[in-house]
Amino acid sequence: MNSRTEQRIALISVHGDPAVEIGKEEAGGQNVYVRQVGEALAKLGWQVEMFTRKVSAEQETIVQHSPNCRTIRLEAGAVEFVPRDNLFGYLPEFLDNFLKFQQENGFVYPLVHTNYWLSSWVGMQLKEIQASKQVHTYHSLGAVKYNTINTIPLIATTRLAVEKQVLETAQRIVATSPQEEEHMRSLVSTKGSIDIIPCGTDIGQFGCVDRQAARAELGIDPEAKLVLYVGRFDPRKGIETLVRAVAESKLRSGKLQLIIGGGSRPGHSDGIERDRIENIVAELGMSDFTTFPGRLSQEILPYYYAAADVCVVPSHYEPFGLVAIEAMASHTPVVASDVGGLQFTVVPEETGLLAPPQDVAAFSAAIDRILANPQWRNELGQAARKRVENKFSWEGVASELAQLYTQLLQEKAEEIPEETHKEPVLAS
Repeated sequence: MNSRTEQRIALISVHGDPAVEIGKEEAGGQNVYVRQVGEALAKLGWQVEMFTRKVSAEQETIVQHSPNCRTIRLEAGAVEFVPRDNLFGYLPEFLDNFLKFQQENGFVYPLVHTNYWLSSWVGMQLKEIQASKQVHTYHSLGAVKYNTINTIPLIATTRLAVEKQVLETAQRIVATSPQEEEHMRSLVSTKGSIDIIPCGTDIGQFGCVDRQAARAELGIDPEAKLVLYVGRFDPRKGIETLVRAVAESKLRSGKLQLIIGGGSRPGHSDGIERDRIENIVAELGMSDFTTFPGRLSQEILPYYYAAADVCVVPSHYEPFGLVAIEAMASHTPVVASDVGGLQFTVVPEETGLLAPPQDVAAFSAAIDRILANPQWRNELGQAARKRVENKFSWEGVASELAQLYTQLLQEKAEEIPEETHKEPVLAS
């Protein structure tokens, strides 16, 4: 990488704003991934611009994270929050504003790394218009997601078509686990090039406080048996399974505590799900030992992970599962659904336990096994931390991505199509 232009990289995350507070509606693992990858790449010498959609007039258009890393918010449709399933029609405007940004700044991105299927459409247009190389991370596969929900959205056909097209046409797809790669091959297409590069976590931020110090900071009983959930309120996250599993716990009569941490906004889908979960907690007579602390800031989150005896990730599906490795980095064993990337991050009987998704009895038994044996719990926690140090640091992830980008940029550039101002075509 000789020239400044060659070191410039665009990370595109249309609906997942890397600069937004984590835990808000539409803010989860993807936002963390893009932000952390961007900042880590910047430390390696790349000039990183992260493009997302502006959702509020109060938002800054450009947020500078570090000298070489910034978030750029482009307008696409009305400047307001729009659920991701309703965003596809705004993508041509997002693309136009991306091209205008390039033109105004006098450069063309030789490589774009797109995140989630919406962004992949933008990346495929840039590949056609200006021969940008495209790397893509799915974060979630429609073919998997639609098998786990009852109501299929109207956008489903379009999403499945776009996800197949990007797998077959991008220079490289980044799968975050072997399980995600297998799903791409079995459910999407046998064509296309896939590399496995996992997600990461900040191993300095998590694991820096011990359990008793964390409990003292949070005002939690040192003798409590503490079960923790962290994440969005979304039916697919399986929080109901966790609540019912804890209700069946043999340790319920003791000092059992359940903390369900995550943000919610009244009237939005996550607020509706939180209300539903709170009602279930009340119906099961668990209100006296269950707390909902709301959105957990990045400053306080390490204390919650460290305070917990076990962190539960009961998702119906996760392509990777950042919460699992954040907990593991904090020396906390994980009980997770036996699905997707969680089968890669959590090693059964070594760093935690896996249970079939939505299987209340299996989750209850797994949680009880760990809570009932403090010594084994500590051994699992130590092994979990070691696994994260060895496999899942952001620095390591960024280094692997940087090698991939460099390799692609050094390959003979494809010829730029003659129609350099080709009109984008919306997939039917």
